[in-house]
Amino acid sequence: MSARGQAAAALLAASLAAGPVAPAAAQAPVPLASPAAQTPPQSPQPQTPGKPAARAAPHKPAAAKSTRAETPPPVAASGREPDMAFGAFQRGYYLTALSLATHRVDEMGDIKAMTLLGEIYANGFGVARDDNKAAEWYKRAADGGDREAMFALAMFRLSGRGGPVDRDEATKLLASAAKLGHIAAAYDLGLLYLEGQLFPQDLARAAELFRGAAQAGNPEAQYALATLYKDGRGVPKDPVQAAHLLAAAARADNTDAELEFGIALFNGTGVAKDEAAAAVVLRKAARKGNPVAQNRLANILANGKGLPADPVQAIKWHLIAKAGGDGDIGLDDFMRGQKPEVQAAGEKAAQPWLEAIKLSRS
Repeated sequence: MSARGQAAAALLAASLAAGPVAPAAAQAPVPLASPAAQTPPQSPQPQTPGKPAARAAPHKPAAAKSTRAETPPPVAASGREPDMAFGAFQRGYYLTALSLATHRVDEMGDIKAMTLLGEIYANGFGVARDDNKAAEWYKRAADGGDREAMFALAMFRLSGRGGPVDRDEATKLLASAAKLGHIAAAYDLGLLYLEGQLFPQDLARAAELFRGAAQAGNPEAQYALATLYKDGRGVPKDPVQAAHLLAAAARADNTDAELEFGIALFNGTGVAKDEAAAAVVLRKAARKGNPVAQNRLANILANGKGLPADPVQAIKWHLIAKAGGDGDIGLDDFMRGQKPEVQAAGEKAAQPWLEAIKLSRS
């Protein structure tokens, strides 16, 4: 599991439950190895209440606008009455949204409006943040069957916002939301079955939950399910299915999936061998800061397989990967075997990255 994924999975579990590539000479490349540390699924940290992952509605606009009480045009919904409250919310007219949502609740008992009110108070949009009021609105909407409110309230119960921590209730809310098709809830619940800390581990159930979220297009679930197929955990071992899921998650910019799919392409595991395509995918993950992908890219550049041999770039990515925690004795030897001017050029090319890494740790 990646450091990010491992830490996130541990955090989620805690909330609910109280090998590198072998280097080779440029003339004799070896297959890229998928490190064991990258195998288990990547998992996001529990989402901040009020901003749960993959929520369909409501959501925070990209840029907050004025909270003046001007009523913007309603948002048309196919086959339904335009939702003026949500339309105001989307445009940043939070006081208008508050007023319209309150009216919808008073007049019609609208559970979606209740969820919207929970969102407004949870985030302090146009009003003072009030976790207690947010929790009350989320609970009313959740009791009325709204899956978005169930998920948001589950995040509140995990973190102790708007009331005490209640892991049992959080789990029940996640299960209810997942049953109603909430993608993030299904994924998070799958993580709980995978970890097996709150209740007995059930890899088959985890795979089932991941599959539903993966089919709905969730890249984290696609990656998680791919790792289960890769190792035959909870599902029959199937490298072809694993590669298919990794490809889907990689297309959605999941960095760990890019790493694993790049390795699968390089080695021809579950997919046609394509070293050039592997280099493209691995370089994308490397540029996003993944040390393992940076190491793989350095080996490709040193060996000239998938990309033309480039000692300067190989040294550059090796130094960056090493600074990020993925050293490689073979690449150390490769670097020492280059001419001094080549070493210096590689070190110079790596310097901006090394300074950024150092700054991020200070």
